Amino acid sequence: MSPRTDLVTALLSIWFGVGLMIDAWAHSNLAQLETFFTPWHAVFYSGFAVVSGWIIWQVWRNVRAGRQGLAAVPTGYLAGLVAIPAFAVFGLADMMWHTILGIETTINIFFSPSHLGLVVTMMLIITTPLRSAWKAPDVGARPSLGRLLPALIGLAFATTLVSLFLSYGGAMKYRPEGIVRALSMLHNAGGGAGGAGPVAMGPGAEQVAVAMVVTNVVVLSPVLFLVRRWLLPFGSVTVMYAVMALMPAAQTGFRNVPILLSFVMAGVVSDLLIRRLRPSGERRAAYWAFAGLSALATWSLYIGVASAMGGGLPAVPELWTGAPVVAGLIGLALGALLLPNAVSVSGRGILRDQD
Repeated sequence: MSPRTDLVTALLSIWFGVGLMIDAWAHSNLAQLETFFTPWHAVFYSGFAVVSGWIIWQVWRNVRAGRQGLAAVPTGYLAGLVAIPAFAVFGLADMMWHTILGIETTINIFFSPSHLGLVVTMMLIITTPLRSAWKAPDVGARPSLGRLLPALIGLAFATTLVSLFLSYGGAMKYRPEGIVRALSMLHNAGGGAGGAGPVAMGPGAEQVAVAMVVTNVVVLSPVLFLVRRWLLPFGSVTVMYAVMALMPAAQTGFRNVPILLSFVMAGVVSDLLIRRLRPSGERRAAYWAFAGLSALATWSLYIGVASAMGGGLPAVPELWTGAPVVAGLIGLALGALLLPNAVSVSGRGILRDQD
């Protein structure tokens, strides 16, 4: 497909993704949701309709041009095409589920079988531009930001789906003062006899620590996935992290903007690291260094912004000094997992493992 066609696919996927964010906002901020038929569901399913119609139209154009069978499906679009009827089936199942069993209002919303089916098929649809760019002959090892933008949008919105369904372990939802308070305590809740000892208000240290680990893996993995394939142009990680911040922003009603902005700042730092280190599949040491340093910078900024906006450094130095180091080590481990051996690039830009 042409870059312009992929861009339209990505832009229509934004409608689809934002519709889900609006629905997530409603479930997180409105009480007594008692019906499937809501304005935010209308936005969500209309987004599905327009992006699906666009994908089907691309196939139909090829059929009219004389192509038959799978030859009529543009490269990279097959999985999205197959996911369209599957999403519709899961949407119908979700409507029946809510009609019979009611609307989920707690953590059970992330484990509903119909919701899991919707999120998997939605992910296949919105990552269509990524698969298209992955196989496009005109995308070299060093693509421009404009050429790679549809793929970045698709993968970033797919990551928001993962973060939504793991939001019970998400670190972006906390406010600065809650983070500082949590990292100032060694126990989630306390109090000896007579009420002695601190009592946590909001998340505890264990909750924030686990959330940092989960979110670190969720946001860094797709970046490392792309860096293994391409030398990302400057601005790529910033774009992705800005999109990733939208889902927790919707869930919290934008009440934690400083923390969300820390991730955008981390995207800029990661882009600078890419420019300096030039990590790639062929440069394993640079790839590993980027993985560790990007995670270290991200969570240093997270705690730094929380401290600046939340009343000062946390009271337990081991927590606020060691947490970014743990994140950096996890990033290094992810880098080693994704790139255990250096790889070379063939003439058509397909990664091939070296012996």
